[in-house]
Amino acid sequence: MPSKDTPKYLNPDLPVNERVQDLLTRMTLDEKLSQMTYVARAIPHLGVPAYNFWSEGLHGVARNGRATVFPQAIGLAASWDRALIKKIGNAIADEGRAKFHEVMRKRGASAQYQGLTFWSPNINIFRDPRWGRGQETWGEDPYLTGELGSAFVQGLQGDHPRYLKAAACAKHYAVHSGPEKDRHGFNAVVSPRDLNDTYLPAFRKLVREAKVEAVMGAYNRTNGEACNASKLLLEEKLRGEWGFEGHVVSDCGALGDIHRHHKLTADAVESAALALKRGCDIECGQVYDHLSEALERGLITEADIDRSLARTLATRFKLGMFDPDEMVPFAKIPMSVVNSPEHQQLAYDAAVKSIVLLKNKDGILPIPETAKTMLVTGPSAASLDVLLGNYYGISDSMSTLLEGIIARLPEGIGVEYRPGCLLTYPNQNSADWVFHMAGMMDVTVCCMGTSPYMEGEEGDAILTTTNGDRTEISLPAVQVEYIKRLAQSGARIVLVLTGGSPIALGEVEDLVDAVVFVWYPGQAGGLAVADVLFGNANPGGKLPLTFPKSLSDVPPFEDYNMQGRTYRYSTAEPLYPFGFGLSYTRFAYSGLKLAQTSLSAGEALEIEFTVTNTGERAGEEVAQVYISDLESSVPVPISKLVDFQRVALDAGESRTLRFKLLPESLMLVGEDGKEYLEAGNFRLVVGGCSPSARGLALGAPQPLVAEFSVA
Repeated sequence: MPSKDTPKYLNPDLPVNERVQDLLTRMTLDEKLSQMTYVARAIPHLGVPAYNFWSEGLHGVARNGRATVFPQAIGLAASWDRALIKKIGNAIADEGRAKFHEVMRKRGASAQYQGLTFWSPNINIFRDPRWGRGQETWGEDPYLTGELGSAFVQGLQGDHPRYLKAAACAKHYAVHSGPEKDRHGFNAVVSPRDLNDTYLPAFRKLVREAKVEAVMGAYNRTNGEACNASKLLLEEKLRGEWGFEGHVVSDCGALGDIHRHHKLTADAVESAALALKRGCDIECGQVYDHLSEALERGLITEADIDRSLARTLATRFKLGMFDPDEMVPFAKIPMSVVNSPEHQQLAYDAAVKSIVLLKNKDGILPIPETAKTMLVTGPSAASLDVLLGNYYGISDSMSTLLEGIIARLPEGIGVEYRPGCLLTYPNQNSADWVFHMAGMMDVTVCCMGTSPYMEGEEGDAILTTTNGDRTEISLPAVQVEYIKRLAQSGARIVLVLTGGSPIALGEVEDLVDAVVFVWYPGQAGGLAVADVLFGNANPGGKLPLTFPKSLSDVPPFEDYNMQGRTYRYSTAEPLYPFGFGLSYTRFAYSGLKLAQTSLSAGEALEIEFTVTNTGERAGEEVAQVYISDLESSVPVPISKLVDFQRVALDAGESRTLRFKLLPESLMLVGEDGKEYLEAGNFRLVVGGCSPSARGLALGAPQPLVAEFSVA
């Protein structure tokens, strides 16, 4: 119990805002300034410990020693499973808490990557397949991104009435998805419609519904304004229209870009003042070291400092950093939770659910029990790197594709392994006996694709000259040539592709018997892939983005206009459509019923339909609901996802699913960027893939279609 002499800021019984304001009154100006960058210094006489705000948790606690490594975010998105994503967010928070308190008990302070403010998730829209950081996102669709991003935030932050388990951060705000090489000076020009229809909805959802604690500003400008000092983004949208109450952090070095590259200010002092006034509360960088000079020049006031500092201090109070450990329930989480058996199982489950079966000619998969010989080959087979993606942790339980296959190999199948080729460089030895061997094998599992060396953030990917982005989306020529020679040898090829973004297969698609896309699947990737190949698990993942046939079907990278991009606006036939994924069983949709076919303005639409597993195996299907506005007065998406549900069904089992589509599902975005509901006719499509003739040709279930009107 606090005594009457206890300072208000140390009294846990008082509201956070009152505690924060009391602490501010006790701090000198210099002490306040010492808290304005991500490396907040200690204030010993007030008992304020040093704290580093920069921690990462994209798909597991990152860059902080041992941790469970879950599939990369784009792989998690392929699960289309809100409950799974929330569990993973919770597991990451548990491990982060255990590690944070262990360090605090040992050292009394945490270093970079050891804190509880995780700069995740990345909810940018993966609008272009060349973008190296697209692997960090939840795909190309605003609704799917908002749903899964919110589930992740809710898992990470928890539901305790007083404390955050961890603080999540929605990034990069906003209109940010490449090119990486230009990000420090690029101006993303977007129409009000695209801004509010595509680029902002996920941020709005995470702020309004998931109550995300932090938002990170992007490097680029948006319509001429630096994102970290944008009146539109920070003042009008984030804090005004959406009512955001958390704190804003700059991307690392982004405030320096304001004067160095965007040329919006004369120097660091002006950049610091502009960003602070607009609502960037804490900086990752050194520009806020010039805030004292900005005060001297009269560009800002101490009240401006207090306003921003109050927000970042509030986050630390919500995390329990000023309360006794015995009051904070998460302080008791033991280190045994880190990569615990439960978390290892969760990583495995996530890897299985993320795997997308794209082709299965003549049912070559699962590998039949009659198979006697197998060749495992390709540069991804024995690679640890392809498990990790970027922003990763490290585990002592890593399973490469080759290790997983060997661990799950049924007795009686002989197996050979050859690397075969490198990711991007041609073999030096022209004689290779592997092709003679492949022709005699019952099945050849060819592990190809991309690695984080080929795509990633600026400065990360080392097999690229574009700072992480790809200039081509096809398989590298050396891999294509290797697959062609395998096919010429008579090999029956199961192509297992690793990667964080679409891969255009070209002629390869016809040369192989099966295509399995496994993303960067995390520590249990090998075991999960092997269980899918041998039929111990049934693939049920769905693509969270479109796989184009070639770059000729994609607008210029620098163009942020959504016309011609993603399934919502592109008319080009894809290689594999958004929402597509096969199974070892079959699903059928029937009995679509609309509660009413004529709606009044503002009325919800209630629908139901039945999904049946018509095959002979248990499996999981993702039922997807799309709407098309047939009579809009302005350009609208060809179709748009409005709801989905992943459902597990035994062989022969049926399940009736019910959805309530809220009025906002039917709204369009006008030229001025405002949402409104327009009377007219609409089409509803329900199925296992986005509405697409290509999807049907590839084996997606026949969808159900109905029309309704809004008066």
